Amino acid sequence: MVETHKDILTEQQQQEMLAKYDKEASYRQNPGKWAWVISFIAISLTIFHLWRAFPQTGGPLVYQIQGAVHLGTALGLIYLLYPFRRTGMKKVGVPWYDVVLAFLSMSSVYYIVLRYDWITGAARIVGFSTTDIIVASIGIVLLLEATRRAVGLPIIVIASLGILYGLYGTNIPYFGHGGFNWEGLTRRLFYTSEAIFGTPIQISATYIYLFLFFGVMLTKTGVGQYFNDLAFGATGRFTGGTAKAAVAASALQGTVTGSSVANTVASGSFTIPMMKRAKFRPEFAAAAEASASTGGQIMPPIMGAAAFIMADYVSSVSYSDIVIIGIIPALLYFTSVFMGTHFEAKRHGIHGLPKSELPSMTGLLKQIYLLAPLVTIVTMLVLGFTPTYAALWGIGAAFFVSFFRKNTRMGISDVLDALEQGARVALPVIAACATAGIIVGVVVFTGLGGKIAGGLLSLAGDNLFLLMFFTMIACILLGMGLPTTANYVVTASMAAPALISFGVPEVAAHFFVFYFGIVADITPPVCLAAYAGSGIAKANPMKAGVTAFKLAIAGFIIPYVFVYNPALLLQDADILTVILLVITAVLGMAAVSATMMNYFIYSFKWYERPLLLLSGLMLIYPENLYIEGGGLLLFVLIAMLQYMRKKKVDTQNTQTTAL
Repeated sequence: MVETHKDILTEQQQQEMLAKYDKEASYRQNPGKWAWVISFIAISLTIFHLWRAFPQTGGPLVYQIQGAVHLGTALGLIYLLYPFRRTGMKKVGVPWYDVVLAFLSMSSVYYIVLRYDWITGAARIVGFSTTDIIVASIGIVLLLEATRRAVGLPIIVIASLGILYGLYGTNIPYFGHGGFNWEGLTRRLFYTSEAIFGTPIQISATYIYLFLFFGVMLTKTGVGQYFNDLAFGATGRFTGGTAKAAVAASALQGTVTGSSVANTVASGSFTIPMMKRAKFRPEFAAAAEASASTGGQIMPPIMGAAAFIMADYVSSVSYSDIVIIGIIPALLYFTSVFMGTHFEAKRHGIHGLPKSELPSMTGLLKQIYLLAPLVTIVTMLVLGFTPTYAALWGIGAAFFVSFFRKNTRMGISDVLDALEQGARVALPVIAACATAGIIVGVVVFTGLGGKIAGGLLSLAGDNLFLLMFFTMIACILLGMGLPTTANYVVTASMAAPALISFGVPEVAAHFFVFYFGIVADITPPVCLAAYAGSGIAKANPMKAGVTAFKLAIAGFIIPYVFVYNPALLLQDADILTVILLVITAVLGMAAVSATMMNYFIYSFKWYERPLLLLSGLMLIYPENLYIEGGGLLLFVLIAMLQYMRKKKVDTQNTQTTAL
């Protein structure tokens, strides 16, 4: 593909953009003499995870030891890489106090490895020593500070409130179930499987780390760029081709990056300038990339990192089941975004790219082997292998296909760099999982989760829609300050139980909170993915956020649909029911998307737009053939009216031109 345009962001500009909008990317650019120490520790951490993933080595260690190595090493790297303030990013070297904090944080967590027999044995009978409590206190405080540096302040505020609730919660009317002393609280938070070393960090130490490294390998071996080229080759020539290609490419890349902002910057540095040159409005270009990049986290087979934790939280399904269950909602989401770009392009008369600016499909098909890593993972998951084993094979396949092209062959230095990057991209996720564990731990062992679920149920009364609405607001508010993984962990512990108590199927309840935690990244006023896209497009960030919300409207409708009708999640449904449901949902999404973009087959008359919106909602309405049939008739009627009006205007224009 032709890439000579000056407005495509360089790698340095991408990093600066990421650091501006994404706390996770605000690390030191030049650690000076400590660079080799950071590289050594990071490479060692990745090798450790690869080593323990092989069945021949016995698999992962017991959860507390595996988790301690995982978290302790990550905390040390965070203090060496992330400065106290963002202003320290460009300063050379690592200050002495961060070196001390790195040593203390690693030591406090490694203490669990050294004292494992005591912690899991005699200490539970005779009680923990003063030294144990001091070490745990240091570990908790340093974890919170490391998370603030690598992830951001909002999650720290919530975790700190959780700790305060654990200490003084008995004084809170109705919700009062706290009241532990400091010794009892720190012991539960640091030395049990209920909190810091609970499910989130256990999943992070086994599955998530390997899949994040798999994403790094795709980038290093050129597979990520192949996704972009394949998307542009397949859709670039059609109406609004640049925007459609951006949607397709971001869907492919977003599933492995697991970060809305990172995917927006990585893909958007190329796609957004292309959309602007095709005459899309800057706000729309930013919004299209942001909405597609955000949706990448709901796109199978990897679905970001939260899907792995969901597989552990939902007792009735495995990870491979979640991948299959997530296919139809993800396709509906991207169909809606894709249609939105089409209607916008038709409205403004934006055509596809010329052949000279598109990659050759013949050439791309000759490189179809580059999809082997993704195909490998999907195949192994479908065959019933564990995510860990599937990730190993996917990493091996990515390494193997790198040798098919001279410019992507990985030498020793490339492998070492990939190993280091694997640790770097995982640091914010590890910190977020551990800190989210604090929140979940307090929620569980104080009984706060039950109180919150009861409060939501009481507030909603007997109305399921109100309960879903209140849950949606809670998820979006949390998502504005928490990474997707941490947001899902918290809402799965507090909000999902309320839906389940109301009779919503477990998998539908968890998918509900999962979706709304993700779309928070494109929900104004705090829509970080849209802000990042607007920075590249040089657009108004709030207008970009509103447009992204319109494009991604399916993400706000689909969760309600699969709660009312779990057949969308393949729950208790026959194939005919699923097919009919998908067809009507796609038509409904098309109608809703057209009303959001203010264009269908032709420009709307004043009465057509609300009627088309009504038809869309009727088509999406679950399990009512009469309502869906009425919606279909209304949809066809408006389509015919617009088609005839367009045909009449085109005929008049042709006659005028002939004269």
